[in-house]
Order: sequence, then structure tokens, then C-alpha cells
Amino acid sequence: MDLKKLGADFGYTLDGSTVGEIEDETFSADGVDIAISGVAIHPGTAKGKMENAIKIAAEIVARLPKDQAPETTEGRQGFIHPTDIAGSMEGAKLSFIIRDFDDRGLAEKEALLEQITREVMTSFPGSTYTFTVKEQYRNMKVVLDQHPQVVDNLIEAVKRVGLTPVRHSIRGGTDGSRLSFMGLPCPNIYTGGHAYHSPLEWVSRQDMEKSVETIVELVKVWEERTPA
Repeated sequence: MDLKKLGADFGYTLDGSTVGEIEDETFSADGVDIAISGVAIHPGTAKGKMENAIKIAAEIVARLPKDQAPETTEGRQGFIHPTDIAGSMEGAKLSFIIRDFDDRGLAEKEALLEQITREVMTSFPGSTYTFTVKEQYRNMKVVLDQHPQVVDNLIEAVKRVGLTPVRHSIRGGTDGSRLSFMGLPCPNIYTGGHAYHSPLEWVSRQDMEKSVETIVELVKVWEERTPA
């Protein structure tokens, strides 16, 4: 996105859930790809020679800490989450997302995942691996705290539509995370959606209408509070 062409000093995304919730914090997020090169040979003559990349990948997944998974964490706890696995005897690839509200926690989880990988690989001396970390987004609160009026005006707009504002941290990300660090402070406004990324995902028409009302009031608040 060309922010100069957009010509805005701040923005808001409409990507949240429960009405009244103002989301001004997200996870910090990285992706990790592990590529494994095994030792392939005919299974009939494989004793002492074969190193099956599929089994290496499976062992890495099996060693992931159960208390640092999406299924066992909540609140401000981060996680290590395998999102894809594919391979053959010769080679396999594992993809992960790493999430934490704190950058230090993010680095610790990545270090733990690489330690697990190294330990598994010691049992397969003929095999090799690569471990690649890719930054995805960072906690937008770092930016938004430097521009308090952006959130303060949203809080006022929520009050004006008869709701009680609740500041909320997203256990995930939003476009506002990327936009904030590109120079466009951008908190998140509720839409009334629930059960995201599941077969039962749904949204309330009444809540969407309340979201629209909030946007209208937000424009009024900025007009009132911006010097001529």
C-alpha cells in the first residue's frame, strides 16, 4: 500500500468480534520453515542406512511442548503452532507460526523450536536441515501507544452508540498490525463476527449495524476534536 497516495495520518480496520471491544494490541508473529534432507535408499537394503525425512519431521512435531500450543494457551500466553507438513523419504518440510505479545517471548519460542530440531537431528547423522525465520507482523500497541488520540476518539465513539468500551488484546493479527508499523496507526473496530476460521463462523446483522453506527460517530468525534 502506498501510504503517501492514501494521504491519511491514521486509520481503523473493521475486523473484530464482540461489539464494544476495541482491539489495540496484537500478537507479534513470525513464521518458521524447517526443510529436512534425509537419506533415501531402497527399503529392502535400508538397515543402518536409511534416514526417513518423514519420520524426522514427525519426531520434531512429537517433541513440541504441549503447554505452548494454541489448544492449551489463552490470554497473554504465546504458542508454537505447526501449520503444514509435507514430504517423502528424501525430504520433508515443516511450517510453523510463532506467536507472543512480547518480542522476547517470540525469540525464546523460536530458539526452543530450533533446539528441538537440533536434538532430533543428532539421531540422524546423515541428514541435514535448514531453519528459516520470517517476520510476519509485530504488536501494534507499540505504535498506538505513541498516538493515544487514535484510540481515545474510538472509545468516545463507542460510548456514544450506547456501549461500554472494552480494550482488548487480539490473540492473532490484523491488517492494522502491518499498517501501524508502516506509519499508519490503526486499531481495530468490532464487526460482530464470531468463531473465526471455523466451520461455524458467523456474524450478527444487528452487531454489524452497531459497527456502522460507531464509524459514523467516530467521524463526528474527530471532526469535533480536530482544530480548524
